[in-house]
Amino acid sequence: MEKIKLEILGLSPSSSQTGSFALVLGEESGSRRLPIIIGMFEAQAIAIEIEKIEPNRPMTHDLFKSFAKAFHYKVTSVSITDIKEGVFFAKIHCTDDLKEMVVDARPSDAIAIGLRFDVPIYTYENVLSEAGISVNESQRDTQGEYEEEEPEPQRSFADILKDNSVEVLTKMLEEALDNEEYEKAAKIRDEIGRRN
Repeated sequence: MEKIKLEILGLSPSSSQTGSFALVLGEESGSRRLPIIIGMFEAQAIAIEIEKIEPNRPMTHDLFKSFAKAFHYKVTSVSITDIKEGVFFAKIHCTDDLKEMVVDARPSDAIAIGLRFDVPIYTYENVLSEAGISVNESQRDTQGEYEEEEPEPQRSFADILKDNSVEVLTKMLEEALDNEEYEKAAKIRDEIGRRN
């Protein structure tokens, strides 16, 4: 399978899950986005490395890097390999220049480690086709033409999605993408996927 290179586009607090963050990855040479919900600690580890902040004491991912270097291992790439029932799977690709090894990891940990080794992040077409969200020029220029009902306080966003047709969901998806609400877009995408 051909690898597709990704880049980090954004990291923002989750509006629906307290203590969670939406990590948005995008195709380096394409228009698809891959939103992944991650924990607060992993988001902090990624943000610290992106911003090149030097913590007083090494974080877990920094410890991993020190440990790997001490034993002459280096990370060559990280890849998001699969998605099953909404859960993403990742691998960390390592070498000691004699043999190559692949280690299972959560995508958030793999990316936090990959950033520390300054290596590329990849995924595969099957992951992007199942969980990716396309953003193209026509979607950016189109305004949503549906009437969004005011949700009742006791109803969850998932319940609201279940009450709408695929056509309305598609328009909601376009609007969420236009507004760069990737977490919301991921939930809408998943609901559309369940119906197909």
